Parts: sequence; structure tokens; C-alpha cells
Amino acid sequence: MDDLFHSRVRPFSVGSPMTAAQLLDAMGGTAFQARNVAQAARIWSRMLEDDVVIMFGLAGALVPAGMRRVIVYLIENRLIDVLVSTGANLFHDVYETLGKFHFQGSPESDDHELGRRRINRFYDVLAPESDFSAAEEFITQLSYTLDRTHPYTTREYFRTVGEALMPVAEEEGILTAAARHGVPVYSPALGDSVHGLAIAFGRARSDTAGPQQAPPVLFDVIGDVLETAHIAATAPATAVIYVGGGTPKNFIQQAEVGGYIFQRELPGHKYAVQITMDQPQWGGLSGCTFEEAQSWRKIAPDATTVTVNVEATVALPLIVSALAEGSADVIKKRRSPAISFDGMPGAWRRDGGSS
Repeated sequence: MDDLFHSRVRPFSVGSPMTAAQLLDAMGGTAFQARNVAQAARIWSRMLEDDVVIMFGLAGALVPAGMRRVIVYLIENRLIDVLVSTGANLFHDVYETLGKFHFQGSPESDDHELGRRRINRFYDVLAPESDFSAAEEFITQLSYTLDRTHPYTTREYFRTVGEALMPVAEEEGILTAAARHGVPVYSPALGDSVHGLAIAFGRARSDTAGPQQAPPVLFDVIGDVLETAHIAATAPATAVIYVGGGTPKNFIQQAEVGGYIFQRELPGHKYAVQITMDQPQWGGLSGCTFEEAQSWRKIAPDATTVTVNVEATVALPLIVSALAEGSADVIKKRRSPAISFDGMPGAWRRDGGSS
């Protein structure tokens, strides 16, 4: 039994000022979720030192909740290499990049009154519909400029959006930073967001122009599947970080399984961190354990993993701030992995064929 007593619990001491890195170190000596938050930072730091492609899944209303600059930091400093997000977060990123704001409200608001005044609520966050409409119109107008001769992967689309935002951005956003730093951004459920609504509105509006209207913008979501499987198949190894679950989590999980598309059996993701408040007993993917994912061969049998059962707006900024301080040298020295789609089987060519 003595081998079980190698690490004592270190009671948390209050009094001395602490940096975020020192706070997490102190939390790491305790137990329960405080220890798991610290473990998430340690595992993430190990990812940065290893030769892996780090894939980040973003779900929930994190941009309206004030987490946008955290994600921008991850992209600019290459703490992540691939971003898979809900379309909603990426619309709210466009909204804030254009200089619009989310406002602190109350979960006890009179929602009938908010609806009458055309104010949208996200728990204790508010946003005026008029500002939403302005950001939506930006996307609608952009959709008229897109190439109609080939379907876009969502990576191509969001790179185009990021580039279009650069000249008018009030500050750097997720999509502008991703376009600038070459980080692929995917949204497998693009239609389930204002991006989908704005492009649909543009299509409906163009249908009133008579028989000469332009053909519709099309999306190649299967191309997204091929590209992410290709990234996993050509990477030395992969690591994953999930904030919430939903479609982004499964889309990244299946990338490792998708190696069979290219006649390769992949070992599963080598490192895995998830921040979620969902529980596994309801059968949903957002609460699914990494052990369950190993039955699908999505997570490697010997993977280093941790699940942090803490609300994301508490855990994420604390973990990233601790990494920025405690792993600054590691971040500075990291060489970003090369991600290329040259020669990828099944890729759609702009001339309408497939390679």
C-alpha cells in the first residue's frame, strides 16, 4: 500500500499574492476539480512540447460570454493548430470584430419586454437585434462575392470571412487572427447559425432578381470531413481540447477514426482535455468520457487525459492565463506543425473536378 501514498494533499494557503500559474500550482496540490483544472494546464503544456497537432473544439455561447480574446490568444500564440467551432460563436466573433458589443444583463430579465424591444438574451448577456442585423448584412453582402463555380469547405469560407474582415475590423478577432496565422477553422454545422441564415437570406433575395440571378453558394461539408481526417492521418500525433461538447467535439473525435479513408488505422488522439459540466449517464456526447471514446478508438489507449467539470468561463481563462505565465518559454519555442492539403485524395478542384 505504501506506493499509494507518494503524493500528499497540500492544503491551499491564502495570504501571499499569486500569479495565475502559481494559483494553479497551489490548486494542483489539492483535490477534486481544483486539481483537475491544474492537471489540464499541465497536459496542455505537454502538448506544446510534443510533436502533435492540437485540435480545439469550441461549443456553447463562449464569445458572447467574453471569451473571444482568449481564443484569439490561443491562435496568435499557436497554443492550438485547428479550430472547430459552432457557427454561432463564429458569427458572434464577426459581430464583435465589427465593433458591436454584448452587454451584461440579468437572467431575471422580463423576456417578453426584451422581445418587444428586439433585445436578445443569453442567460445574463444581452445584445440588440439591430446590431445583429448589421453584422448579418455584412455576411450577406460577402456571400454575393463568393465564387459560385465550386463548393466551399467551411475552412475556405471562414478564411475568406477573416480576410474580408481585416480592412474593417475594430480589433483582432478569431477569424481575422486565424486567417492571418494560417489556423484552419471549421464549422460542421454552419447552417445552424446566423452564418447560415445570412447566406440563405442572400440566396432568397437574389431569387427576386429574375432569371439572370447568380447560382447559389454551395458548401462541401464532406470536404471538411476529408480535410480533418487528412490532418489526423498526416500528423505525427494529435491532441484535443474540448470546451463543451456538441458537434465540434464529435467532429474532432471522428477525425482520428477517419484515417481509414486514406487506408490508415490511426492510434487515437494522444492527449485529451475537456471542460464540461455535462454528465455521461445521459448518453450525450458532451458528457461522454474519454474512456468511452477509447471503445471507438478515438482516444489512444495510453492517452494522457483529464476531464474538468467546471463551467468553461471559469476554467478556460484561468488555464490559459496560467499557461501564458508558467509555460511562456515553451510557447515561445514551439514550432507550429505544417498543415497541407496538397495531394489529398478526394479534394475538390476549382475547375469542378476532384483530384
